[in-house]
Parts: sequence; C-alpha cells; structure tokens
Amino acid sequence: MAVTVSLVALFGLVLFFLLRNNSTTAGAAFTAVMFGFFLASTGAAEPINNLTTAIVHSIPNL
Repeated sequence: MAVTVSLVALFGLVLFFLLRNNSTTAGAAFTAVMFGFFLASTGAAEPINNLTTAIVHSIPNL
C-alpha cells in the first residue's frame, strides 16, 4: 500500500508538469495510464467511483 501511494504521488506530479507544459507525447500518455492504474488500487478508488456515479446520475436532472 505504501509503495502504491508513493507511485500515485510520483506519477501524479509528473503528469501535472506534463499537462502544464502541454506535452502530448507517448510518454505523457503512458504517465496518465500508470497514474490511473495505481490510483485505482488505492483507497481513493471507491470515493472517485461514487463521485463519478453521482455525476452521471445527476446529468438527466439538469
């Protein structure tokens, strides 16, 4: 778990700087995929899924 959280932080930081510099390379895509992969295995996955579900269910009510 501690290694996963560290990798999420590392990939998140790298992804932040890549997006800030408008980098659209294969490396940026790989970083985004790895960030998502490791984020899904942390404790943040369930709240993110719940938030996404709530947003999707609220769209028809707009």
